Amino acid sequence: MKSIIWALAVLVLAGCSRSVMDYKAEQPQLLLNEFFVGSGKAYGVLQDWRGRQTLRFTADLCGEWHGQQGDLYEVFYFSDDRVEYRHWQLQLHADGKVTGTAHDVIGEAAGQLAGNALFWEYTLRISYQDSDMDVRVKDWMYLVSDDQIINRTSLHKFGVKVADLTLSLQQRDTTADCGPLKQQLQELAAAEG
Repeated sequence: MKSIIWALAVLVLAGCSRSVMDYKAEQPQLLLNEFFVGSGKAYGVLQDWRGRQTLRFTADLCGEWHGQQGDLYEVFYFSDDRVEYRHWQLQLHADGKVTGTAHDVIGEAAGQLAGNALFWEYTLRISYQDSDMDVRVKDWMYLVSDDQIINRTSLHKFGVKVADLTLSLQQRDTTADCGPLKQQLQELAAAEG
């Protein structure tokens, strides 16, 4: 009897899992090299495992693309006065797969585009209580209009969810020059030594 109950529980849970391919018919279609081009802005909140807001932030974004390869520059301004940066180097693949690297990402981020959605995963090294900690990131992006993405992210340590991140990404000016933001990233990196 226990084995039957266990098998039913596994089937129910398997039926609850979601795949990015569930969204392949959703419109508008998310094309990273069209959304993350030029300048953008992000607004977000971080919640701990209990759902309590722990941080707020804004971010300046700017993207440049050469065919299927892109550079996405991000500078984050946190409510605790920290300023952090990330430079994504992205690669789009013909089958909708997306890969990327950044200085604070361990190994390679990998994901899949389908319809209006992107799901990707990676290991991120973050500062935590005067040291570094690696967390597994599960990132869902949904294009809700041509210039607006809603992003839901969960952070995991040892397979247990430790935080959630919710943010809104807005495309601002597709013709913007990324030079000033790239310069700011270089200055932040130099200050880290």
